[in-house]
Amino acid sequence: MTTLPPYPAGHDLLAGKVVVITAAAGTGIGSATARRCLEEGARVLISDWHERRLVQTHRELVTAHGDAVAAAVCDVTDQSQVDAMLGAAVDRFGRLDVMINNAGLGGTRSVLEMTDEEWARVLDVTLNGTFRCTRTALRLMVEQGAGGAVVNNASVVGWRAQAGQAHYAAAKAGVMALTRCAAVDVAEHGIRVNAVAPSLAVHPFLAKVTTEDLLTELTAREAFGRSAQPWEVANAMVFLASDYASYLTGEVLSVSSQHP
Repeated sequence: MTTLPPYPAGHDLLAGKVVVITAAAGTGIGSATARRCLEEGARVLISDWHERRLVQTHRELVTAHGDAVAAAVCDVTDQSQVDAMLGAAVDRFGRLDVMINNAGLGGTRSVLEMTDEEWARVLDVTLNGTFRCTRTALRLMVEQGAGGAVVNNASVVGWRAQAGQAHYAAAKAGVMALTRCAAVDVAEHGIRVNAVAPSLAVHPFLAKVTTEDLLTELTAREAFGRSAQPWEVANAMVFLASDYASYLTGEVLSVSSQHP
């Protein structure tokens, strides 16, 4: 097992920016991204559909970062809740600079057994939810007239085949296409839209819903011989949200050490 790199210190990459992050409760990429954004000087509204986990994560972040953190329950399949979430961020912090779309739903099912309901649910959360949040965020950013950035969480399965992942892969490929097209739509407003495509970032929730055999198989494909830490994916999101990525738009950044 490769030794983990040291956790990086903050360098104010997002100083003064207001960031909204979906699916930010718990121990996954979303909560890691919230922590990294706060450590980089941002004010952050975290959101999740799971109220108990959201409250717990919010308390932990407030302990470390005080009133720089807000929270709002949101189911991204409901446009009214999406509008309320982003409205809450503007009401609390005065504006919106960065929208990070992390909400997604997976599952493993062969196409042979997959139901319409299973297919539709994954696409509604993962692709349609990203669209709803992106649309509302971009409208706010255009109205503000001060640029902004959207960062979407895609996946390498949007490029690569994996058994049992037709619904998830289709949704993530759609997120990639949405990213590219939305970027063109808002370039004239100085707004950037990019995505990350992680390969394997293991956290307790993923380990709970994935078989040990599959995790072992996927880890074996990684050049470093380990999965990514959620904060390593978060670092890439912070970069795309920051002014260091000022000339990047419509790009999908692979966060992976995976080899064929």
